[in-house]
Amino acid sequence: MGNVARAVADWWDAVELWLTQLAFPFQVLIAVLVLLPACWGAAALIDRLWELVAVRGTARRATDGDDAGSLRR
Repeated sequence: MGNVARAVADWWDAVELWLTQLAFPFQVLIAVLVLLPACWGAAALIDRLWELVAVRGTARRATDGDDAGSLRR
């Protein structure tokens, strides 16, 4: 496992060195091309997870409310 981590670290260092040697406009362009989709994906994932939590909470409240109402009758 140590060799894999070392290989990834070496690769990342090479990418970082390449990126820092580019002209600033190209750095910005690459950052936008990478970060925009990454942020969009993260936002979509967070939205989907929040929706699942909200649906479960609403369903649980509706079920609890029905059970409480049937006990009162």
